[in-house]
Amino acid sequence: MQGTAGERLLVMTPVPADLRTALEAAGHELVDLAAQPPGPVAGFRIGVTTAMVGCDAAMFARLSGMKLLASTGTGLDRIDLDAARTHGCAVLNTPDVLTEDTADYAIAMLYGIARRVVYADAFVRSGAWTKGRAESSTRLFGKTCGIFGLGRIGAAVARRAQGIGMKVLWSGPRPKPGAPWDYVSGIGELAERSDALVMCCPGGPETAGIVDAALLAKLGPAGFLVNIARGSVVDEAALVAALHAGTIRGAATDVFRSEPVPDPAMLAAPNLVVAPHYASLTRETRVDIIRMIAHGIEAFRAGRPHHDATRE
Repeated sequence: MQGTAGERLLVMTPVPADLRTALEAAGHELVDLAAQPPGPVAGFRIGVTTAMVGCDAAMFARLSGMKLLASTGTGLDRIDLDAARTHGCAVLNTPDVLTEDTADYAIAMLYGIARRVVYADAFVRSGAWTKGRAESSTRLFGKTCGIFGLGRIGAAVARRAQGIGMKVLWSGPRPKPGAPWDYVSGIGELAERSDALVMCCPGGPETAGIVDAALLAKLGPAGFLVNIARGSVVDEAALVAALHAGTIRGAATDVFRSEPVPDPAMLAAPNLVVAPHYASLTRETRVDIIRMIAHGIEAFRAGRPHHDATRE
């Protein structure tokens, strides 16, 4: 069914209520994949998922008639783009609209651990202030911020770090001649030269566990780690051990290997600020994501150009 009337959309995982409401308001019928019988699923041209769930090759094969996969979020590490191309399925994700808010939150988390914002809040609320002086925090001005992954978000973090008086270094798969910040050839050297290491890279096999015990040792006892990438990029057991041992000074993470139920050892680690995959979750970003998904679906149905990650 095409045209002004809606059509049946296959919802591949529970989606936020605001997106469901917007799609239903546009006249679409949302059908849950979980309610479909095992085996191939036919009769759906459009599927809806999230970056955290994605769509692997087996799922693309099961939904061989799907021609548009709409995914909330910028991440593509859980979407098999080769399988999408094989099945002639476009992938509508939502890059750009999350960039600035995610970068803001990376700097907020850096302040949270270096200037100990969360600790200071708890210090006052607990009544500890009446018993003595709070512990000192760490200055960020003049320090070096190392950024691993200089994509849209990494570059936005770099601009902000430079704006608060930090020196910026970065590393990634290859140099970018147009980047105004110094490139470092590997993450190990980047950690050694940085006071704060901010992970902004994609997830996936290439970066799985790249922050391990050896890397944390290179970051050192005065160093801070911020992860706004994917939980998979950090060896969480190594991070917990490093925090307990004082191998690094502190860490902040917006993402975990197990969401929404993190490893209890992570939550018990000292000098760790945590957030619920929250970096891009602003009212403004939610509006932009919903608009991009809704407009992209309508453009696809009308045969108009739309964003397609399989062509990038």
